[in-house]
Amino acid sequence: MSTLLLTRKDIRGLLNMAEVIEAVEQALGDWSRGKATMPPKSYLPLGKGDIRAMPAALDGAAGMKWANVHPQNSALGLPTVMAILIYNDPATGYPLAVMDATEITACPSGATAAIASKYLARKDAHTLGIIGAGRQAYSQLLAHVELFGFKSVRVFDVSDAAIEKLIAAFPGYPLQAFSLEDTAASDIVCTVTTATKPVLKKEWIAPGTHINAVGADAPGKQELEPAILKKAMVVVDDIRQASSAGEINVPIDNGAYTVDEVYGNLGEIIAGMKPGRVDDRSITVFDSTGVAVEDIAAARLVYEKAMRKGGYLSLDFVEE
Repeated sequence: MSTLLLTRKDIRGLLNMAEVIEAVEQALGDWSRGKATMPPKSYLPLGKGDIRAMPAALDGAAGMKWANVHPQNSALGLPTVMAILIYNDPATGYPLAVMDATEITACPSGATAAIASKYLARKDAHTLGIIGAGRQAYSQLLAHVELFGFKSVRVFDVSDAAIEKLIAAFPGYPLQAFSLEDTAASDIVCTVTTATKPVLKKEWIAPGTHINAVGADAPGKQELEPAILKKAMVVVDDIRQASSAGEINVPIDNGAYTVDEVYGNLGEIIAGMKPGRVDDRSITVFDSTGVAVEDIAAARLVYEKAMRKGGYLSLDFVEE
């Protein structure tokens, strides 16, 4: 047997957002049904950033993503987030593929937030607000337009250049730069910043708004005023991760919020164990930390497509 070696360029040619949304939704539902295994994410602090180990196993698929987050990397010409994923045969443990997972990290994160919006946003949502115009903003936009027909997409970032770059990347899309407060007034709001202090205020959030809190994915990170959480129906991807490293981690640490106030996890809603949005005036929040079943679901898609297509570099790691 041989191991496929897939570069970032290879991955870009094999990923399809619509397919990833379908695969991730199935994986999250299966995990809540007890059909997948996923230990909590493990963090390795490194001073200026961290590296995270994220293993998971689905039906017929297993693997681990090893991903870094270094906020200062943009000044060095490097992505803030980079990752490698090892994809294994669950029956033997053989490494079927080693693949760049930078795109696999971004794509499922956007897909998962869009899935959360599918279940938690109002059905008539027609404006999308994106706070933070970095790499994750692109996947948030690409995923959400697969499921919603937006009349307006509002973008805010402290960097005008980042906003201009995002808008230029999507000609024909209804993207426009807005103030932070006006972006927060959208029907669906995605926060994708690296903030450690709240950037979203309760007073800006109208009844019926759905918020995907994506940026807070490590201890000490926070994007929302705790008052928003207190008023909202809060759904997480993994309560173990969210309580220690997600949007709710800081409010829990300082006593402003408790784990008992969390409504449930997204997989439970997908699996029909709990209802999603039940009225048009509730504020809903999805606390997204990024879970490994999302990545392995996307990696399975990539591997299967690569095997069908053929022609990729491979290496026999266990040859004697």
